[in-house]
Amino acid sequence: MSVYTPLGGAKQLFDRRDREVLICGPAGTGKSRACLEKINALCELHPGIRVLIVRQTRKSLSESVLAEFEGSVLPEGSPVLAGPDRQHRSKYSYPNNSEIILAGLDDPEKIMSTQFDVIYLAEATEASEHDWEMLLTRLRNNRLRDRRTGVPWHQAIADCNPGAPTHWLKLRCDRGQMTYIESRHADNPSCTPEYLEALSQLTGHRRARLFEGLWSAAEGQVYPDWDRNVHIVDRFQIPADWRRVRAIDFGFRDPFTCLWLAIDPSKRVYLYRQLYMSSRLVEDHAADILRLSRGENIEATICDHDAEGRGTLEARGIPTQPANKAILVGIQTVQSYLRPGDDGKPRLYVLRDSLVEKDHVLASAKRPTCIEEEFEAYQWAPSKPGSVLKEAPLDRDNHALDALRYALAGLDQPGLTVRVISPGGDAGPTRAAAEARQWRDVWRSY
Repeated sequence: MSVYTPLGGAKQLFDRRDREVLICGPAGTGKSRACLEKINALCELHPGIRVLIVRQTRKSLSESVLAEFEGSVLPEGSPVLAGPDRQHRSKYSYPNNSEIILAGLDDPEKIMSTQFDVIYLAEATEASEHDWEMLLTRLRNNRLRDRRTGVPWHQAIADCNPGAPTHWLKLRCDRGQMTYIESRHADNPSCTPEYLEALSQLTGHRRARLFEGLWSAAEGQVYPDWDRNVHIVDRFQIPADWRRVRAIDFGFRDPFTCLWLAIDPSKRVYLYRQLYMSSRLVEDHAADILRLSRGENIEATICDHDAEGRGTLEARGIPTQPANKAILVGIQTVQSYLRPGDDGKPRLYVLRDSLVEKDHVLASAKRPTCIEEEFEAYQWAPSKPGSVLKEAPLDRDNHALDALRYALAGLDQPGLTVRVISPGGDAGPTRAAAEARQWRDVWRSY
């Protein structure tokens, strides 16, 4: 393993002792590596300190931050690697009694029950300002001291790619509450020309954020009311008597998406599970859908019209209904669910950590890997100068959103029926008719 030398923004991060620091820049600049290298150096230099590495969910840490920490920062055979594998690890212990605690913001009790010298929040755009301020209250351990002056210092570090100009991180830095460090591709010697070329091929706000490093809004965003701080909520146990549906959009090179939605008694919709994966056969997805839905009363599976795909699902015991695919009407329906009602609350929520498995091929290509990222990337098609304005969205990076549109449009589709297929074939007419009547009555009530 080569010796790490911080450059540019990474070197600034090593030198700064400000209480709140954000290192931000486009993809591939080495932001997370710099944060992890600093944390490791502090743990080795200062015996007995406590450091927290945290992300929105504990699950999301394992295949991102911890993979880089174990693969690039810690040397092979390091005693710090002793213990459970990274999926099941709760901390890293150093021979000098320093510790790195691992947690997700989805488990606040673990965070709030202790104190830290240094905190590192990875992918900070996923978190809210409330989350950040909660973390700052834990920044009060007293083991990390400047050996020259004896003055204690604490630091909360965050890293991110740029987001919208109105994001709380940028506004906090603009107000002077947080020190802003710019990270550039030149800071990372391992960033290859091929990777930069791939980033340069991105378009719109994604190119601005991930290649140019700009805080940029998506021009012509289809769903401007989408707000991570409002529409993403902590996971909770969904009551067994809430109605549940699935919605599917087929794909192979593009992702196959399946969404699981629960409807509460007040008619709010909660997206509690999402399958979002490319380059797998429909029959493999069918097996996953059946496994993940075990024990749940799924009343309907609303699908794209692909006959072969639907046939494969039905042959494996997943009955389907063709979706209402009217685009503009469906978009308006989704918009109505995102906007606050008379009580100030929207009718659509996405549960944190609802993604079953991250598609690393899509992630490497800087394409969306979940519905949350699609909401922020989905745009109206721009009109050419002199042409008639065409009110239509760009048909890309909208696969989970299409599935969501199918499901929510079904709430206004009184003729929707359910065919129930048993493992041995079609269900009897009595049961099928009863299920169909029940489903029609449910949707009519919405």
